[in-house]
Amino acid sequence: MQAVGVRRFPCAQCGAKLEYQPGSTVLVCPYCSAQNQIGPAAAPDDSNAHAVEEIDYVSTLHDLANRTDKFQHLTVKCDACAAEIEAAPNATAFPCPFCASNIVATAQAATHIKPNAILPFKMNKEDARTKFRTWLKSLWFAPSKLKSEGYIDACFTGTYVPAWTYDSETTTRYTGQRGEAYYETVYTTVNGRRQSQRVRKVRWYPAAGVVHVGFDDVLVMASTSISEPQLEELDPWDLRDCVPYADEYLAGFRSECYQVPLEVGFEKAKKKMQFRIDATICRDIGGDEQRISSKSTQYNAITFKHVLLPIWLSAYRFNNKVFRFMVNARTGEVVGERPWSALKITLFVLSILLGILVLVIIAKLGSR
Repeated sequence: MQAVGVRRFPCAQCGAKLEYQPGSTVLVCPYCSAQNQIGPAAAPDDSNAHAVEEIDYVSTLHDLANRTDKFQHLTVKCDACAAEIEAAPNATAFPCPFCASNIVATAQAATHIKPNAILPFKMNKEDARTKFRTWLKSLWFAPSKLKSEGYIDACFTGTYVPAWTYDSETTTRYTGQRGEAYYETVYTTVNGRRQSQRVRKVRWYPAAGVVHVGFDDVLVMASTSISEPQLEELDPWDLRDCVPYADEYLAGFRSECYQVPLEVGFEKAKKKMQFRIDATICRDIGGDEQRISSKSTQYNAITFKHVLLPIWLSAYRFNNKVFRFMVNARTGEVVGERPWSALKITLFVLSILLGILVLVIIAKLGSR
């Protein structure tokens, strides 16, 4: 088990802290531009970089302490939104990247399963900011203060959010019914005239069987600081470009600790798997319609990865409410909550009513 501590990456030339440069395999000094290459085992352009270890799920649950790479690190917890964030060295107070509340760093040691994979930042802050500004300009009826660049940029933070990915081979036994469609001619009398109509009906036959479905990298977000619908809107993630975890990729960025335990995450993954399993059962039943009466699924060869995913995050309070804006640091996809300007909406409604009133007056004058 690793001891509590924070790895630092000092510049060999000037001693300043090196930062990971998005889209590259180097750490860069922000002052003298010196570069340090990240080890080849973690470099994205290395063929070995994609060989991220899959960890056995069952063995991990049976003996978590002995069979999983766990580590102790310093974390701080936001009292406002409950986000758990790795404590930055020498930082005693800073804004929470998830809700913009001020955090006073009363850090404590926490033991977690160590990430074994990471999807490095691809977009730098300026590129993400451009995407962000474009999105902001597209918002209707937003408060003018929202579009103040200086105000937004002050809260723009690069953050890694935790996730689990699960692989599994599934075997499902099911019972159900196969529906075969047929048509009958039905005669009716309308206004004294006899009419015919073809009516679709279904004959149902019993069905049963076994289906096998394999799953690879079923993604479950392990953060509760951001709502699931918002995190899902950040999809897709290019998980095939994950590289083995290295501390260097976190230099200059924040990282959130997972809040969804491994076993809870797998239960969420099972729900995602059910859609494909049900579709496979329906294909196996065949016919024109299908009914699934019962099913029992066994999950075998389960493995997982603990992955860190990159987002550019902005959060601020407006009228005592927290609004979050996120940019997928791989694809540039923007997801955000937004406040509405009551004044702008009121003026817009009044302008419509005024326009309608003018048209009515013109119509009346024209009819005279």
